Amino acid sequence: MTTAILSALSEEQGGLMHALQQPEQLRHAGRVFWRGRLHGQPVVLALSGIGKVAAATTAAVLAERFGPARMVFTGVAGGVGEGVQVGDVVVAQDYLQHDFDASPIVPRWEVPGYGGARMDCDAALTALLSGAVRDWLTRAQGTFDANSQPRLHQGLMASGDRFVSAAQESRALRAALLAAGHDVLAVEMEGAAVAQVCRDYGLPFAAVRTISDRADDSAHVDFPWFVEHVAGRHAQGIVNSLVQRL
Repeated sequence: MTTAILSALSEEQGGLMHALQQPEQLRHAGRVFWRGRLHGQPVVLALSGIGKVAAATTAAVLAERFGPARMVFTGVAGGVGEGVQVGDVVVAQDYLQHDFDASPIVPRWEVPGYGGARMDCDAALTALLSGAVRDWLTRAQGTFDANSQPRLHQGLMASGDRFVSAAQESRALRAALLAAGHDVLAVEMEGAAVAQVCRDYGLPFAAVRTISDRADDSAHVDFPWFVEHVAGRHAQGIVNSLVQRL
């Protein structure tokens, strides 16, 4: 059963493409897909590009053309939750779209037709992914910073078509969500859209994000370097551990 591995940027998948056994390249809907095997398990790798629409298009193409048994998103995010620091890893338990507002038809953040603001990730796949993160972080201890061990966080992530990069905006966003009972850990730009597509197709979905910044005024500092040298290595290690558990 094929596992679809989706990211926004190539750097967020690390060296996974080069690690593919029996790689086959396919093109469709303006996207490039790589099909092959990792540790003997069939996978398909895809890059969505940035933003919810691009991510939803790619997820739908994956579901329609490749018939995966499950879908996993890996990438980076801005940390907004208490104690969520740069270099930490967040595994999503559920998602919401922080820029979605169809009120007064439905309450703010709720997506009409889905019965609430949050889209759950698949519990069993998320548990496997969390185990893969723990395994990788244990094996990688001291690799990135001998004085700081990255931590695993699990909980709510939020997506929106905006790069949150100002401290005031980050605080306001978190406060508004928290007041409505949504204790968000991290923000990014694709995951909630993929969660919604996977719900529509009945596909198990899980997502993991490495925290690249605190979604504040320092969010642009060394972002390309961090994605390539830290987040990419996290992604490769975590995905390799995950596929061996399937």
